[in-house]
Amino acid sequence: MDSQPNLRLFTGWVLIAQVLGLTSVILVAVWMGSYRGGFAWQEDPGREFNYHPLFMIIGLVFLYGDAILVYRVFRNERKMYVKILHGVVQAFALLFAAVGLKAVFDSHNLAEKPIPNMYSLHSWLGLTTVILFGLQWVFGFVSFLWPKVALSMRTIYKPIHVYFGLAIFVMAIATSLMGITEKAFFSVGSPSYKGVPYSALPAEGVIINILGMVLVALGLVVGYIITNPDYERQPTPEEEHIPLDQ
Repeated sequence: MDSQPNLRLFTGWVLIAQVLGLTSVILVAVWMGSYRGGFAWQEDPGREFNYHPLFMIIGLVFLYGDAILVYRVFRNERKMYVKILHGVVQAFALLFAAVGLKAVFDSHNLAEKPIPNMYSLHSWLGLTTVILFGLQWVFGFVSFLWPKVALSMRTIYKPIHVYFGLAIFVMAIATSLMGITEKAFFSVGSPSYKGVPYSALPAEGVIINILGMVLVALGLVVGYIITNPDYERQPTPEEEHIPLDQ
């Protein structure tokens, strides 16, 4: 049973994670909406791109981070319900990521002068992260929600699933940092940019830098919550005597 001080600290860390996650979404929305021209679909490929950073941060950072935390937050709920919630939140994260990928490919392919795809390290690491996340979701669904999978196989796969869950989250944040830096130099740092250059730290540059700092802080907080053994979900007496699919 958790002690009250530990539980209060845990609740505080979770609240901090939520504030940081929401702040990252707000910052990227303000950046794309107020400084990069707003949002559109295929009729304006340049503005369609703006959905890419927004949806990627919503999906692979904010929602994915929350999906990781559900086993800690809902520690006293029936495990099957928590598994379903974990899978559903991750499914929404994957959906946002898929639309975010479509937005960036459309913005390149439908531009008046088409832009090459998949040439930067950001694009390579980003696509790798999305593919790994999709595989993680599929293997997790089959291993922990498919009733015909043997208990021994679940036991073997669980530490692998836990490790890659956190590793992919770290990859998502790293890719986001690379992406916002790339966008900053391509846009605010471009010689053709008419406004205050990035090197002079305009308001847009401040938002970009704060966004990066918030993403790093979110990764550190989620990582701390997940790796702290005091916050680990302990199985109830009933769970110790029933299969994992119950």
